[in-house]
Amino acid sequence: IYDYTRFMKTYFAEWQNKPIYEISKDMIERKHRDIGARSQAQANLAMRFIRAIFNFATGQYEDSDGNPIIQDNPTKRLSQTRAWYRVERRQTVIKPNELPAFVNSVLNLPEYSMSANSTCVRDYLLLLLFTGLRREEALSLEWSNINLKEKTLTIPDPKNRKPHTLPLTDFLLKILKKRHANNFTHSAYVFPSTGIKGYMNDPRPQMRKVIEHSGVTFTPHDLRRTFITIAESLDISAYALKRLVNHKMSGDVTAGYIIDNPERLRDPMQRITDYILHQSSINQPLEHN
Repeated sequence: IYDYTRFMKTYFAEWQNKPIYEISKDMIERKHRDIGARSQAQANLAMRFIRAIFNFATGQYEDSDGNPIIQDNPTKRLSQTRAWYRVERRQTVIKPNELPAFVNSVLNLPEYSMSANSTCVRDYLLLLLFTGLRREEALSLEWSNINLKEKTLTIPDPKNRKPHTLPLTDFLLKILKKRHANNFTHSAYVFPSTGIKGYMNDPRPQMRKVIEHSGVTFTPHDLRRTFITIAESLDISAYALKRLVNHKMSGDVTAGYIIDNPERLRDPMQRITDYILHQSSINQPLEHN
C-alpha cells in the first residue's frame, strides 16, 4: 500500500482525478517513456502497478449485463510493442572483505551521527543483515510478533502472504532485549517514530553516514542479498535457505511435505551469524550506548 501510494503521488499525480477508462494506450506509452528517461527500473515498476490496478478493475467492475466496464488493459501496449525496458537484476552485496568496515561502522553509528534515532537505525541495519528481512518487514516489526522467551520473531503478513517465523540468535536477542528495555514510550513498534505510520521511515541520512564512514555503498535490499549469499556460501541446504528468506516453494512437490519448524532453522541462523561476526572480528555485540 505504501509503495502504491508513493508511486501514484510521484508519477501519476495528474491522473488522480481522471476516470480510469479515460487512460489510453497512448497515455501509458508516453508516461512509460517519460519516467524511463529518468529511471528505466522505476518506469517498469510504475507500469506494473498500473497494470495491477487495471486488472483488478476489470474483474471488479461490471455493467448491468455483467460485462466488464474496463474491456482492455492499456499496459498491454508495452508488451505488444516490446517497450518494456530490459533492466538487469541488481547483484550488489557486501563482500566478505567489506564486512569489517561495514559492521563496525554500523555499530559505531551513534558515535558519529548527531541524529536522535541513530541507535534505532543501528539496530535496524543489524537486523536486516543478520535476518535477511525485507526493508518494510523490519521497519514495521511489532513487539507483539517477537517472543523473547522462545527466541523467535514472526512477520505475520509478508510479501508471499505466508507468515514467516525465524529463530533469534543470541546476538539478535541481545539487541532486541535492550530495545525492549528502553521502550519508555511503550510503542507497539520495535523501531518507533512520531510520524503517521508509528514506525521509522527508511533512514537514508544515517545510512549515508555509514557509507561515508565505512566506504561501503549499500541499500537495505543489499543486506538481504548479502544474507542469502552468505547462507549459500556456507552450504546451507536449498530448503533451509528458502525457509530462511521465506521464498515460495509451490512448484516443488517434495517441499509441500516438509512441515515448517523454526527450530530447524536455528542452526543455519547461528552459522550465518557466526560467519558475519567472525569476518567482522566482533566478539561481543553492542557494547556501545
